[in-house]
Amino acid sequence: MTTLFTILFDGVAYGMLLFVLACGLAVTLGLMNFVNLAHGAFAMTGGYVCAVLVNNSGWPFFAALPLAFVSSALIGVVLERSLYRHLYTRSHLDQVLFTIGLTFMSVASVDYIMGSSRIFIKLPAALEGQFDFFGVGIGRYRLMIIVICGLLTVALQLILAKTRFGSRLRAAVDDPRAASGLGINVPQVFAFTFAFGCGLAGLGGALSAEILGLDPYFPLKFMIYFLIVVTVGGSSSITGPFLASLLLGIGDVAGKYYVPKMGPFVIYTIMIVILIWRPNGLFGRTATR
Repeated sequence: MTTLFTILFDGVAYGMLLFVLACGLAVTLGLMNFVNLAHGAFAMTGGYVCAVLVNNSGWPFFAALPLAFVSSALIGVVLERSLYRHLYTRSHLDQVLFTIGLTFMSVASVDYIMGSSRIFIKLPAALEGQFDFFGVGIGRYRLMIIVICGLLTVALQLILAKTRFGSRLRAAVDDPRAASGLGINVPQVFAFTFAFGCGLAGLGGALSAEILGLDPYFPLKFMIYFLIVVTVGGSSSITGPFLASLLLGIGDVAGKYYVPKMGPFVIYTIMIVILIWRPNGLFGRTATR
């Protein structure tokens, strides 16, 4: 039972991390109908910004996290206003080709500037190690990830479902012309949404650097995980990717513990079974446009 609870705890922490990393893609793909395969590049940006500030400049870890969010969000809004907005009405194939090209460009740029070695972020002493809770080893850093990611999940759901901005975003996506006629600044809404999704990716990249490691190939190595989360959960809501992240996180950790030689086989098996059962994802719906 102790082992089972340990796997469950680590799986939840990993799943929460996957959700924060992937929820920006869920927003852009599900709510904006835009396929952004360069999403991992924004996560990598946040991770490197946090690593440089903490490891090289001596910033406190918790002070560097907001900068990781802001830096990725700023780069996101600049690219959205200059490049991405021209592709909103293009086919998904055009969007895929363009964003995958940006991904390879980001990999080459970071490899040239930062080098190809994997780096980790120096954590404060309070987040290192673990403590015993009824016989279950609770990692302090993973517990912090669960708390932060849980709060972000609740805040994101409330913003999209309960606020004026969330209703404007849904209106802008469903019918941009009608939304403009009602006085909604559709380009501004899209730019803010895209920047916010990129910022969440950057924050996720900073939080994941200690667990997943950080190197120039981060966007390529974890792109498939982001896509799995959105595909399995369905891109029409935030609830689906959240539950999919937890399911895949627990399944991946359990698979690596009980059948380590199988590698990522377990997580792909879960994906295939769910998509055979629910082709549009757990909470997906048939696309109308």
